[in-house]
Amino acid sequence: MDEKKLPLTAHLQELRKRLIFSFIAIGVGFILCYAFADTIFNVLAAPLTNELMPKGGSLIFTSVAEAFFTYMKVALIAGIIVTSPFIVYQIWVFVAPGLYQKEKRYVVPFVLGSSLFFALGILFGYYVAIPVGFKFLLGYATDIIKPMPSMKEYLSFSLKFLLACGLVFELPVALVLLSKIGIVDAKMLARQRKYAFLLIFIFAAVVTPSPDMISQVLMAVPLVGLYELSILLCRIFGRRPAPVSSESDGTKTGSPAST
Repeated sequence: MDEKKLPLTAHLQELRKRLIFSFIAIGVGFILCYAFADTIFNVLAAPLTNELMPKGGSLIFTSVAEAFFTYMKVALIAGIIVTSPFIVYQIWVFVAPGLYQKEKRYVVPFVLGSSLFFALGILFGYYVAIPVGFKFLLGYATDIIKPMPSMKEYLSFSLKFLLACGLVFELPVALVLLSKIGIVDAKMLARQRKYAFLLIFIFAAVVTPSPDMISQVLMAVPLVGLYELSILLCRIFGRRPAPVSSESDGTKTGSPAST
């Protein structure tokens, strides 16, 4: 941490500068991604339209401006994702002067680990959870009940589902971080396993955008595996117990023995 303390106005000016840079980057990313918004949306909708929709089925829009605003939303989200490395850098430039050298060493592994597990969660949601969940939900279609999901509804549902998958996959990173600062350890996590599994299934029922049991189980089962992985990672990377001092057994080095 720097010895020289900056006044509050200097911190606010620096924050304003970083926010301006971030918003400009998002704006540029939005403009670039809007040119490919239809392609991006088609990729996002592929698990539904390419495999699960009945022959001749397609997504629809029910209002005049729905397709336009859907593509705007897709372009904005894609722009944020594309420019996220630059945004993370701006956050780092702002907070780095206030960190100790030891704390700075934890930042890079934490950011890389968070990004990796978040990406794994998104891939799991896209290739596993969404196809299985939609297959179950569309199974209620009959000869007289035809599924016709709208663009807006599908985008909202899929983004919530993918975001939920990405966030729950951050569990190992969060628990390892808590282990590094001494709040939890591998032994405690192992002892509380049965309570953790109960909370995991409750959490999955709450965060899953669809109320069906299949989607909730698809969210909970990976979390159980991630919890077990967290225990292993905490054993490897967690905080090491402090060495027992000679005073802990009632003796003092160099002091005369009591008579």
